Amino acid sequence: MPGPGARFIGFVAALLLLGSVLPAAAEEGDIVITIKAGKFTPSEVPVPAGKKVKLIVRNEDATMSEFESSDFHREKVVPAGGEITVFVGPLDPGSYEFFDDFHPEDRGRLVVK
Repeated sequence: MPGPGARFIGFVAALLLLGSVLPAAAEEGDIVITIKAGKFTPSEVPVPAGKKVKLIVRNEDATMSEFESSDFHREKVVPAGGEITVFVGPLDPGSYEFFDDFHPEDRGRLVVK
């Protein structure tokens, strides 16, 4: 039978694993983009100019996606049922396209004002 120290380490490991699987709650100011049925929602995302922003990309589909943008130089795999966090900016006013590299027809854009 494991001692108290081993049980504690197992408990902490289980909590860390659980925390890495559960989606994080979005904080005020975070921008949440959802991938569902192969589409980004919203597909047009307003972003303030001159400020660093946190994008949370949640994949509600049963297949992996890859959130990518040549315009703001980001590329990150989003596991099925998972989420990723991407920091962008500060950006100048304009339109910045993003897409799912695994499904290139799925596109959206940041509209920076």
